[in-house]
Amino acid sequence: MVSSNRRVGSNPLGLAVLGLLIESPMHPHALATTLRERGLDRVFKVTTGSLYDVVRALERTGWIEVRETVRVGARPERTVYQLTTLGGEEFVRWVDDLIRVPADEYPKFMSAVSYLGALGPDGAVAALRERAGRVRTSLEELRQGHREVLEAGEVPRLFVVEAEYAVRMQEAELGWIEETINEIETGRLPWPEPKTGEGAQ
Repeated sequence: MVSSNRRVGSNPLGLAVLGLLIESPMHPHALATTLRERGLDRVFKVTTGSLYDVVRALERTGWIEVRETVRVGARPERTVYQLTTLGGEEFVRWVDDLIRVPADEYPKFMSAVSYLGALGPDGAVAALRERAGRVRTSLEELRQGHREVLEAGEVPRLFVVEAEYAVRMQEAELGWIEETINEIETGRLPWPEPKTGEGAQ
């Protein structure tokens, strides 16, 4: 049976919650708002249900605890959580492990690129051009969001450095797409002739 600690330690959203609580105690609504304001919802899948599930799991493991319950005006009461000593130690261990040890990841785009040939040269170029346009839009949004966070001056650059990593990753993807389009169009990436006759797929 998998322990609750191991389950929590495998959920990236838990990492985000612990990271924000290191800065300051927060209630779940503030956690969700901060994640979105910093563009971290691009890194972590954030839904109200998933966030509350993670908060409850972190509390069960003793990594976070209730600090107080507050009410502002006519709004519902909100439970404010803070990091425990154990939670801080586990957070540091978790981050250290993730940075030191590359994990096997299985991006959907990479799996599709494996079968790029199925689209034919024209289809491949059309699909790649559309993706390039979407990546450019996303890249500009990332850059703009990062600039706005830094210009607001409320958060140190170190706390949003993941946005810089995301920008570099998307720049690399866009560069690869543009190079591949060029190679297809110039014939430097030759397309094999379709198989015909017996045994053709």
